[in-house]
Amino acid sequence: MRNTFLILIAVAAFSANLKAQNIADNALGLRLGDSDGFGTEVNYQRALSENNRLEFALGWRSSSNYDAFKLTALYQWVWVLDGNFNWYVGAGGGVGQIDFDNSFPGNPDNETFVFAAGDIGIEYDFDFPLLLSLDFRPEIGFGDFRDDVDFDIALGVRYQF
Repeated sequence: MRNTFLILIAVAAFSANLKAQNIADNALGLRLGDSDGFGTEVNYQRALSENNRLEFALGWRSSSNYDAFKLTALYQWVWVLDGNFNWYVGAGGGVGQIDFDNSFPGNPDNETFVFAAGDIGIEYDFDFPLLLSLDFRPEIGFGDFRDDVDFDIALGVRYQF
């Protein structure tokens, strides 16, 4: 009986220390990565509920042979890891456009492509309105230029409001 009572007290004390997820209503910033994920993205996050949000991104790349951009949308689930550390997973996709220069070998046509994407990462929510994240985003492309799987690892820096 005594052990049951002590277990109930421990569970009650642990439950009192749990805090609800507190994701910002809006976050705007940059996601900096590579591995054919088009490098830099301007990124916006919009909270939908206590632990769900939408993420939108505009990525671009400019090189000597082509210019490209892509739009990405992800639905994410967010959970507290410990204190201000959170982890999240998401799924979504997007569309992109690549414009090849005439000097590109074989001179292929310009192309619009679509892709499916997943997302998993960790983030730290500072006591002031800054959010740092590190995530892994695999993308499956559908098109002549992007007809494979790309793995993108990136650092995100966002202002929360």
